Amino acid sequence: MTNTILLTLDEVYELSFRALLGSDTIAANAAPVADSVREAEAEGIHNVGLGYLPIYCEHTRCGKVDGQATAVVERVGEAAFRVDAAHGFSHLAFVAAEDDFVAAAKRAGVATLALSRSSSAGVVGWFNERLARAGLMSLAFANSSPAMAPWGGTRKFFGTNPMGFGLPRDGAPPIIVDQSSTATAMVNVRQAAARGEPIPDHWGLDASGQPTTDAAAALRGSMAPAGGHKGFGLALIVDVLAGGLTGSNFSYQSSLFGDNEGGPTDVGQLFVAFTPQMLAGDAFAARIEAWISAMTAEDGVRLPGARRHAERERRSREGVRIDAALHERLLGYCG
Repeated sequence: MTNTILLTLDEVYELSFRALLGSDTIAANAAPVADSVREAEAEGIHNVGLGYLPIYCEHTRCGKVDGQATAVVERVGEAAFRVDAAHGFSHLAFVAAEDDFVAAAKRAGVATLALSRSSSAGVVGWFNERLARAGLMSLAFANSSPAMAPWGGTRKFFGTNPMGFGLPRDGAPPIIVDQSSTATAMVNVRQAAARGEPIPDHWGLDASGQPTTDAAAALRGSMAPAGGHKGFGLALIVDVLAGGLTGSNFSYQSSLFGDNEGGPTDVGQLFVAFTPQMLAGDAFAARIEAWISAMTAEDGVRLPGARRHAERERRSREGVRIDAALHERLLGYCG
């Protein structure tokens, strides 16, 4: 049986924070990233939680991400902001503009925030959750390094290119939709390949564009789009919004998230936040709850994010178990 270590969520944060500090990252940059790792573990998303932390640490150590970066916030319109992440973490760049972004959305009804020269967003829902806690409905778009071929092709061109949606609720956890343009996240295929395990045949395509259950073959080929050509369309939209509109790299221009080669990724993220009551009136919240009641009246219907909220409650009580070897590796980054 694999040896495991039990950590509280506070210990997850502390381990993440220390590992980042030991990897050429200043405290101001380490804090929001460590928070995102803790939140990912709380919601049961280990692959982009502590499982992804070594990538963050390796990237700051090799210079692919600048752990010393200072994000520069610029207001480019009445309710529009642009942040130069300066090759640093996307989490810090977002937090640097968050207060002004939220205030503008509440004042104008809708606001936009573009991050450029950025890095991996990790769990896109982390950003939507923060905006939902501020009472805002939101959309998030994040492009990533090439992993998926355009529909009909075999050459990697788009990233997994996730998008997120957040809907605040009165007296209940927000609805969070966080999904990639591919059938699954790249990290899931990488980890299957490392363990020598097969993958479902709808996750990846081999070098000739055929479905495969061989994770290593999928890494040599490309990720499969979610829903066939519809996933391709979603990846295209995300690439234009997060790469083109922010002035960042398109996916095909980015260095890979999964290795230490090629220098900064220079990808982008775009966020749009709405004040629902300003646009839809004070009855919006009650209408949403009636809509949810009608949707979930049928047995078996589960709201997006419901499993994550349940995991959060459980892991707050029981803690998080991680592989002892990973724990030892992360301690090694702490210095």
